Amino acid sequence: MGIQRIESVTYAIDDLDACVRFFGDFGLFLLERTDEHAVFETLTGQTLHLDTRPDPLLPPPVEKGPTLREVVWGVDTPQEVERLAAEAGRDREVRLSADGVHHTVDRTGFGVGLTLARPKPTALTRRPANAPGDVKRWNTPVRAITRVRPLRMCHVALNIPAQGKDEAVAFYTRRLGFRPTDVVEPMGVFMQAPGDDDQHTMLLCHRPDKAGVNHIAYEVPGFDDVVEGGNHMIEQGWREARRLGRHTLGSNVFRFLHAPCGGRVEYAADMDRVDDSYETRVHETAPPHHIWALRTNRDQEAPAS
Repeated sequence: MGIQRIESVTYAIDDLDACVRFFGDFGLFLLERTDEHAVFETLTGQTLHLDTRPDPLLPPPVEKGPTLREVVWGVDTPQEVERLAAEAGRDREVRLSADGVHHTVDRTGFGVGLTLARPKPTALTRRPANAPGDVKRWNTPVRAITRVRPLRMCHVALNIPAQGKDEAVAFYTRRLGFRPTDVVEPMGVFMQAPGDDDQHTMLLCHRPDKAGVNHIAYEVPGFDDVVEGGNHMIEQGWREARRLGRHTLGSNVFRFLHAPCGGRVEYAADMDRVDDSYETRVHETAPPHHIWALRTNRDQEAPAS
């Protein structure tokens, strides 16, 4: 089938202490830390690498400051890994590292890796919800989640220059097997990996007209996790990047935070699932960013009576 999921991501960073504190607060599990390097893991076994002295064999950074340097994609079989590496290598160098990862670079300059997917099984526990005629919770009050634990990295969004955008997308669709699900002509292309059923596994966004990391989204079990996870991050002193809302494309509930590793991270839940019968939609104008976003007027003065 091909690519199943994000297997790992690597950031080049300046402040290791801040990044370790951020992702610990975010709910990832710390696997390893040295003076220059840290590795975190999601519940399903994907890894996040933070390096103050990144591998010199990685492609040069696409932007100044802390940023994403490589996304490694998990593939279902060794045969598919080899096939995709050969496809990628038709017009660019592909390097095989000692850990079995094939490394190359995309049209924009982001590092791309291919390796065998190794998902960890995890039990999913969602809060049961009650509605008239559909009662799922009896005699059990809701309690605080206390610590939100992301299940997985569900998608990556990268900013790219407008010039060459079609070629940038073609590398992923023609070489690596991604399928466009929603093409927003003024903004970018949402793509689904062959082994994923999320509405998008990747977004290449040309609206900023420059290269850089936009965000990586982490799926959590439900709406409450998005809210409580964001609240916890704010309590720990981190800065929210967008108010709580629900996207138009993908339909997922979201909450974004500025990350010291560069770009933003997103708590995400309840994304649209689509199969092969979902036809690519082309939008000549950009749909609204969100169906709804949290609004309040509690801090405004009440009108004079």
